[in-house]
Amino acid sequence: MAAMAARDEVTRGSIAAAEKIIRPHIRKTPVLEADGGDFGLDGVRLVLKLEFCQHAGSFKARGAFANLLVSTIPKAGVAAASGGNHGAAVAYAAMRLGIPAKIFVPEISSPAKIDRIRSYKADLVVGGARYADALEACEVYAAETGTLNVHAYDSTLTMRGAGTLALELEDEAPGLDLLLVAVGGGGLIGGVAAFLDGRTKLIGVEPEQAPKLARALAAGKPVDAPVGGVAADSLGAKKIGATAWPIIKARVAEAALVSDAAIVSAQKALWEKLRLVAEPGGAAAFAALLSGAVRPDKGARVGVVLSGGNTSAVNFDR
Repeated sequence: MAAMAARDEVTRGSIAAAEKIIRPHIRKTPVLEADGGDFGLDGVRLVLKLEFCQHAGSFKARGAFANLLVSTIPKAGVAAASGGNHGAAVAYAAMRLGIPAKIFVPEISSPAKIDRIRSYKADLVVGGARYADALEACEVYAAETGTLNVHAYDSTLTMRGAGTLALELEDEAPGLDLLLVAVGGGGLIGGVAAFLDGRTKLIGVEPEQAPKLARALAAGKPVDAPVGGVAADSLGAKKIGATAWPIIKARVAEAALVSDAAIVSAQKALWEKLRLVAEPGGAAAFAALLSGAVRPDKGARVGVVLSGGNTSAVNFDR
């Protein structure tokens, strides 16, 4: 087993170490540069990180492998609670590594995500209204069976894996003026913020119906927020994770809120203009630009993480 930094550290160095370990198992996802004028954003250069091209359809594969490759795996295997993407990623990583996996998802998980999890041969449990219900069921199961519970976001290993996205992006598109990242529980933006360490302005984007980052910034600490909207299966955590919060508080400039209508419009625009397919949570960061929730300066190079594409929005069964 490869050595890593102390388990409680999420730093540029520990993320770089994690990248070396997971590199043989993940894809270096591409970057697409586009003229913002195609979307009515005159004078802005867009740099889109196509993370929906990652294994299992989202950035979550990074954290899944970062956990499974360095942890001691019990005979009972691993378990994970998820809105869908993390579950698919853990199921995929477990399948590739020959590890038994049990995945818990809520009833709001999309059919596309449920189908992906099943395709990776994991034992799937669908139950409860929201992610929090799936997490509770997973924690009980892990305690009773001794499986390793791989947390979707509130884990240093998960955050290190997520942070490798920023390592790639810095190599592919150096010198960004601004980077937009969608926020669920904070694992992705926390990992990205830790790696960038203030070198790029970073804005978190979340649905108006799931404003956990906005509420945390207002309260000065993670607090419960409502969970709802079209992106609830990927951005529907109740509050920012405790592990990510100190990093986010120190290094994330602000939270931008977007409506469900803006998210759906962003999905449509990505498809119509660039033939890119993003799920609602994957398009949320882009929605902040199109809706005017974030207004970059003219001449800015703006990075946008398109974090997932597990959707049936484009249907080929016809």
